[in-house]
Amino acid sequence: MQITAVREGIAAAAAAVVMPEGTAKLKSYAYVPDDVVAPCFFVAEVDITFDKTFGRGTDELTFTCRVLISAANDRTSQRLLDRLLSGAGEGSLKQAIEVARGVPGELALGGAADDLHIQRVQGYRWYEHAGAQYVGAELVIKVIGDGSS
Repeated sequence: MQITAVREGIAAAAAAVVMPEGTAKLKSYAYVPDDVVAPCFFVAEVDITFDKTFGRGTDELTFTCRVLISAANDRTSQRLLDRLLSGAGEGSLKQAIEVARGVPGELALGGAADDLHIQRVQGYRWYEHAGAQYVGAELVIKVIGDGSS
């Protein structure tokens, strides 16, 4: 499993989320951007567990991704963040990303992994990025795949 391909697949899946009318399209990055143009989603840290099965059969990647919303209007920003963090609906990042799992028996993320699952949301709070303040949260995504590739 190649980390770059997984990052890019997650970012592409997140970009498919439907934003409310009158809201800017979600910018989605495979890596931490230097500057944020909100609303923004990016794949940040990765933890790697090798050899979940014998013979380099399966590795497990745990990605921490962040979604940041402009802090221009506290209530509006938090409502938009709530929508993105909901478990279902066209504005749900969980739903948009998990579509990339494919149908049963199909590889996830366009063949980059065996499967993925959004485990949790954490850190719903104010974030500083490149000197600016945003309201945001982290999504923790577990990805499993072939350890020998």
